[in-house]
Amino acid sequence: MNSLKLIYLVLDGAAGDPSLGTTAYLSASKPNLDYLARNGRCGLVYTIGQGIPPESDAAVLSLLSYDPEIDYPGRGPIEALGVGLSLEEGKEVAFRGNFATVDPLSKVILDRRAGRVFTPYEAKELARAIDGMKLREGYVRVKESVGHRVVVVIGSEKHKLGDQVGNTDPGYLRKGKISVSASKFDNRVSPCIPMTSREEDKITCELVNEFTERAIGVLDRHPINLMRKSQGLPPANAILLRDGGSRNPNLKALSSKFTGLSFTALVEMPVEIGIARAARMNVEVLPPPGSSKRDEEYRLRAEKTINAIERSDVVYVHLKGPDEPGHDGNLKLKAKIIEEIDKFFIKELLERISWSNTAVLVTSDHATPCQLKSHSDAPVPFLLYHLDIKPDRLKSFDEVECRKGSFGVIEKGSQLLPMILKELQMIK
Repeated sequence: MNSLKLIYLVLDGAAGDPSLGTTAYLSASKPNLDYLARNGRCGLVYTIGQGIPPESDAAVLSLLSYDPEIDYPGRGPIEALGVGLSLEEGKEVAFRGNFATVDPLSKVILDRRAGRVFTPYEAKELARAIDGMKLREGYVRVKESVGHRVVVVIGSEKHKLGDQVGNTDPGYLRKGKISVSASKFDNRVSPCIPMTSREEDKITCELVNEFTERAIGVLDRHPINLMRKSQGLPPANAILLRDGGSRNPNLKALSSKFTGLSFTALVEMPVEIGIARAARMNVEVLPPPGSSKRDEEYRLRAEKTINAIERSDVVYVHLKGPDEPGHDGNLKLKAKIIEEIDKFFIKELLERISWSNTAVLVTSDHATPCQLKSHSDAPVPFLLYHLDIKPDRLKSFDEVECRKGSFGVIEKGSQLLPMILKELQMIK
């Protein structure tokens, strides 16, 4: 084995699907990413598997070499760990939630993310208003996350609770522990429906449905939402839940899976924070997106990456930026954010990293085509660059060119990291 180190960069949702039309990678001016692709080796990867449009959590687990079918505890417990909550197993079920805007009577969803426009104060006050809610046969714990995101824990002192339950967010379909984006759905708050005949799953659904109704009643009248309405902002008067789980995440440490290597994660969002903690990586939490101007954000992340690679063998960096404009169908903004990452993050690394002993792997956790405004199952491009590699000499880093790369198409994201570490001779 040699002394190479690896920067593992994941650009959240940056990929698109060229079969649907142009992509942000194809339209962006990104000379530094293109340089890496031209002088590195490239390919495509299905981050979970063909035919599965993944959520970020399952995709990130897969990209870190875990099998989501075996190791995945559910999005809820991962996000709970990310915001510092643990579960009393058997008595509590954690869910990922979105503050949303609904019609209180019909339950028609007017905005699944309440406009995305949130101050930390607003999110904290709204979460506080329903945290500790007493249900007929249970209770609720609520913790605000980032922006419109929230973690909800449903618990009961009287009953055992199950986590094989459906989502109240109709935009995601539950398939086992993994949820996938729904291409078409009834735009109303879904009732929570048990996925089995077990009594514990039925009880969980009863508690979830009671919480959903009561939360709308509290939130719709909350002073924060009255103020938002007066300012022309959509009220955050409901919470859409998905991906319930009752088991605290307990992954095999990456340093044990890949003996002799140390891992650091530079992460922004609670879901990635939770995964990194569960994998027992050294975790450095970055300020969430939007905390400062994007050029300052990416320069800060470059600085943190350069510092981290000095003390760790593998540095995992997750940048959220490109995903949200993909969900909004805003191709121009998505391309602009990729250009800013290229200019203020990639360029800094190229100019300041000692590439004689450092490699970089760049990919995405999933495709978020602007044409769909949701995640898709399209494979995402990836590149590997280091000085001793025999380059593919591709023209640019995008979905079309990378299909021509020498790595070909990788069928499962869980294969990617072991393959690259072996390629670099960092493991046997």
